Amino acid sequence: MTCTATPNRVRSLPVLLATEDDAEDMGLLAPDDRLTCHVHGRWIHQCAASPSHVNPVTRHRWCRGCRNELTVAVDELSGEVAMSCPRCGHGGSAATTRLVAACRASLAAERAVRFAA
Repeated sequence: MTCTATPNRVRSLPVLLATEDDAEDMGLLAPDDRLTCHVHGRWIHQCAASPSHVNPVTRHRWCRGCRNELTVAVDELSGEVAMSCPRCGHGGSAATTRLVAACRASLAAERAVRFAA
């Protein structure tokens, strides 16, 4: 896992997108650890609810037991992020746990950019 945002270095969204693209292409950053979304060009917490981020194979936002996509709740004020199955209330996986962590880090990075401006 590579950290893309450090407390001493605040990067704007376009700069971080390009940096993460390069790091991912060089094998220095796992796709699950990105704070930005290369598909939507946004912070990952802003688009994690998109259907394009559901993957039954890797279990990103997917409940294997119910065969249903997980719902996403992002509270930008508190920084809380939750994903759960609307049928059984569970549906967590290692992949979804990493996506939740990336969303929380994305929220913090966006907040840092906002306050640095």
